Amino acid sequence: MLSTLPKYKERYAADFFIVMDGPAHTSNKPTVTFGCRGIASCSITTYGAFTPQHSGHYGNYVPNPVFSLSRLLSSMKDEQGRGLIEDYYEGIELDEKTQRVLGSVPYDSVGLNQKLGIYSSEKVGATYQESMQYPSLNVRQIGTSWKGKGLKTVIPEYSTAHLDLRLVAETDAKVQTQKVKRHIEKQGYYVIDRDPTEEERRTHPKIAKFIFSRGVNAFRTNPASEFGQKVSTQLTAYFGEEPVVIRTMGGTVPIIPLINTLDLPTVIVPMVNMDNNQHSPNENIRIGNIKQGIHTCLGILTTSFEEAN
Repeated sequence: MLSTLPKYKERYAADFFIVMDGPAHTSNKPTVTFGCRGIASCSITTYGAFTPQHSGHYGNYVPNPVFSLSRLLSSMKDEQGRGLIEDYYEGIELDEKTQRVLGSVPYDSVGLNQKLGIYSSEKVGATYQESMQYPSLNVRQIGTSWKGKGLKTVIPEYSTAHLDLRLVAETDAKVQTQKVKRHIEKQGYYVIDRDPTEEERRTHPKIAKFIFSRGVNAFRTNPASEFGQKVSTQLTAYFGEEPVVIRTMGGTVPIIPLINTLDLPTVIVPMVNMDNNQHSPNENIRIGNIKQGIHTCLGILTTSFEEAN
């Protein structure tokens, strides 16, 4: 569906924008979020023989594309989870003011890791909040040709990895996915956007099909802006305590194109509990969060933003 934003940009114009989406801080205290990450996606396919081959007859002879794909993916991140793709974190600087905002968010690494069931976190950032300030690289699904019941003793003809790239305000979806593509090329792959021809199979030892989406870029509003301060101050007065200030939320809200096109100062005022099993079975919301959400709306609706320009 085509966007109506370019045609009706003046009619959509506004002074400010408030998004009520995403999870509150794990403490369930009133939360104000000043940005969220964008997202782009891509897929990488490596190839073996034309068709699946019997692993007994052709094991040790026909290359298995799963192994070439796994080596390619391993070259993109180190064992600590840090990206190895050239310039993947380019342009991101966390100055002293930013570090103070990130450090003000309550954080218990031991408790969080226990809740998640992990031994330790990746080392892209020193804390959870710091890790959200960088673009991520995630393998969300890997597949081969056989998808039926049971297992077959075959060498698959292809292997595909589907990736999602979470973006921050300093990164552009197209630029970031092109960095991934260039990395694949630097590993010696002939990169195309379709299945290879017979001639290409004969002349290129390493072939990868790379498909990427247009993506949605991130947005971020300065927490120290007059608009941001107005929202925080009002919620402090309403609840009797300062809200938790989040610089960048990890998830992506679908309204970002409107925010960026209209260049609107925007804050996210999340309502739901962080442990709500979002996008999973038994998705839920606490009654306490519903009640707090009502009070948050009342607090914002009784705020005058006339001077916050």
